[in-house]
Amino acid sequence: MYSYLLFLLILIPFLALSAWASVRVNTTYAKYDAVPNRAAATGYDAATRLMRRRGVDDITVNRVGGRLTDHYDPTRKQVNLSESTYGSASVAAVAVAAHEIGHVMQKKKGYVPYRIRNVLVPITNIGSRLALPVILIGVLLTAFWQTTPYGEWAVYVGIGLYGLSTLFMLATLPVEFNASRRAKKMLLEDGILTEEELPAAKQVLSAAAMTYVASLLISLVYFLRFALVFLSLAGRNRRE
Repeated sequence: MYSYLLFLLILIPFLALSAWASVRVNTTYAKYDAVPNRAAATGYDAATRLMRRRGVDDITVNRVGGRLTDHYDPTRKQVNLSESTYGSASVAAVAVAAHEIGHVMQKKKGYVPYRIRNVLVPITNIGSRLALPVILIGVLLTAFWQTTPYGEWAVYVGIGLYGLSTLFMLATLPVEFNASRRAKKMLLEDGILTEEELPAAKQVLSAAAMTYVASLLISLVYFLRFALVFLSLAGRNRRE
């Protein structure tokens, strides 16, 4: 009981941080989506211009539904811009579009953290699906077949699989921060934003980055709690 209360005391501030980050990214985007950029470039214009100036001609720019659902799909060679970004000629829209082109350039330049994150994607997807079933099997084996170590081994494997999602989020941070740095640099180089407009773009990108930080912290807390509970159970069964 005491350990669970301690877990909640640690988790609640991070949940509050996550909620605050979500609100901040939406309010910051809304604030600067009402500010037209002086180049009158839409999110689509910015994305296509940035790629064209850097010799990228095999990526399509598409409109997708939703708000702030922007993403780069390297397997389909698509930059997908949300409805709130694609046709908007605001400072916020071009900042978000340029961020996605930052990911395009990471792939083109062979940016190492980006390559590591991409390698982790299929592994993480498999691990997140298998983690709980493997742990449950391990707990059952430990409870009903205590003379063998297989149950404990299964628990360890399950915890490791669960930890892959935390590792993926950790690998995501440098990728996202680097994409934002590339975005700000490209927007200035290509004259899409001026020096006076850049601080607004920085606020939009910083707000978005904070959501990744909050998600990582929450994942880490859950992983540690998860690991400690099952390791404690395994240790108790071993002593018995």
